[in-house]
Amino acid sequence: MTAMPRRRERLVVVGNGMAGMRTVEALLAHAPDRCDITVIGAEPHPNYNRILLSAVLAGEKTLDEIVVNPRGWYDERGIRLVAGDPATAISRTAKTVTLAGGETIAYDTLLLATGSKPLAPPIPGLGLPGVRAFRDIADVEAMIAAARDHRRAVVIGGGLLGLEAAWGLKRRGMSVTVVHLMPTLMERQLDGAAGELLRRDLDARGIDVITNAQTEEILGAARAEGVLLADGREIPADFVVLAIGIRPNIELARAAKLAVNRGILVGDDMRTSDPDIFAVGECIEHNGQVFGLVAPIWQQATVCGARLAGDQIAVYQPPPVFTSLKITGIDVFSAGALAAADDADDEITLHDAQHGIYKKVIVRDDRVVGSVLYGSAADGVWHVELIRDKVDVAAYRDQLVFGREFAERAVATPSDDDEIGADHAPVAVAVLREQAA
Repeated sequence: MTAMPRRRERLVVVGNGMAGMRTVEALLAHAPDRCDITVIGAEPHPNYNRILLSAVLAGEKTLDEIVVNPRGWYDERGIRLVAGDPATAISRTAKTVTLAGGETIAYDTLLLATGSKPLAPPIPGLGLPGVRAFRDIADVEAMIAAARDHRRAVVIGGGLLGLEAAWGLKRRGMSVTVVHLMPTLMERQLDGAAGELLRRDLDARGIDVITNAQTEEILGAARAEGVLLADGREIPADFVVLAIGIRPNIELARAAKLAVNRGILVGDDMRTSDPDIFAVGECIEHNGQVFGLVAPIWQQATVCGARLAGDQIAVYQPPPVFTSLKITGIDVFSAGALAAADDADDEITLHDAQHGIYKKVIVRDDRVVGSVLYGSAADGVWHVELIRDKVDVAAYRDQLVFGREFAERAVATPSDDDEIGADHAPVAVAVLREQAA
């Protein structure tokens, strides 16, 4: 008697963004025939690179150019894509997902990649026309349209996303003011010295920056007309962008009574409190940490894809966190810890304000634990490697801020006369100046 073929596992993925689809790609790489896959996306688009939305806003790329997996990619792999019909409920007992349009889809294994939502504090006027977040294609299209019809924009939030929004709107011809609550721009990634260089460079590009500024109200009747600050100042605006942060999108998981805190709680195997449900990306919380940058999310996808393919060993270990700012002509990079943990830590700095160069490397027990690079960020990848691999840098710690080439020469060259540190430092600074220029 011929054995009946085994039914393929039904995998349903809620979330058609970068984290969910990266996980699907990892699964297919391991076991292309293991699952019948259905992908549910809230947006009416195939998977696209959300990181490049700022490049679309700035006119440097088109929407078509940032699509990662076009519709044909799903068809070629037998994946059903449900786009523009978001999931609204999960039944863990029936093992089904219900869509906004009423369809119910059964699963054997469920992957939640629901991403994040913009933080929206209770500011009067948030619901006015002319106020947008900066999270998806619809937001970018609204911002591009606003730049065609209006002239003045205020961006609330001087973090990574807010500054990229400000630059894009400026490139589209708007006058832009950034209003930031904290004294330092990008305070999660930069220290005061680097933040001041950034402010100076933004000012040179025609972007006004107001720090230590609490937004009290978005002014306007029929649409946004300005922003009122706590000190009484009013900043006129035809368009307001809210970019003060994100929070994990956990509503679907909470309603299904999965364990949640700030995010959907997952273990090292990327499983939730239900063994048949996995989760990855900005919606999760792992060991008390939530995520908004690409490197840790890619690692989550790799581990989750392997687990979905049957690997019982793969575990998630967060890599060093690093980030960079995507504004033409501004070179910014940071990784790991931003400040010394205690007096035993060393902060090695190089600061050439005239040429816009700033480098800080934080060393703890002869290991690099963090760095900030401004104006010359070519060594960013090297710093991430040093942090990740816990490399002993005692032999060249004093040369770290001069770059990899000079640090490695320090190891190869006898140091009795401190040749690298003394004679070669001016040369290293000159090279850095050329890179910044």
